[in-house]
Amino acid sequence: MLCYFCLLLCFIYFIVAVHFTKYVLLLAPFFFPAINFDYVQKVGQKYFVTNKERGSFSNAVDFCSRQGLELALPQNEEENSMLTQLHGKVDKRAWIGINNKKAEGDFEFDMKKRPPTFTKWGQGQPDRSIQEKGCILLTENAVWQVTRECSLYAYIICQL
Repeated sequence: MLCYFCLLLCFIYFIVAVHFTKYVLLLAPFFFPAINFDYVQKVGQKYFVTNKERGSFSNAVDFCSRQGLELALPQNEEENSMLTQLHGKVDKRAWIGINNKKAEGDFEFDMKKRPPTFTKWGQGQPDRSIQEKGCILLTENAVWQVTRECSLYAYIICQL
């Protein structure tokens, strides 16, 4: 009897997930405890989630991908500002979902090869002298900065 109840709960969860994806993060901890985040913030129609962990750019992309999510990429000023407020007062840098591995130094595409609809480059950015490999940090000043140090430890924030 218990197994049928569990199957029913899983079936309901997946129906909800397919039709109401914005509620998945709210329901997931009840059904799948491994999908649990320290922080969930809704901005407009998007959810940002984090465990307040730091890692390299590739760690960030891998972590979000394993959760079925994408690395955060702000689409407007409100989202951009909110991402800088997710963590403490010291070193708020976070990875965002743009790099030049595929765009060859032009930073005109996100991780899915789509042009970003919003950018907020800092002064002198993007640094086009970084041709071979570069990743983008959202700085504590809420501006975007290119770094060739993709192994830096910055906050990992995913989006749904």
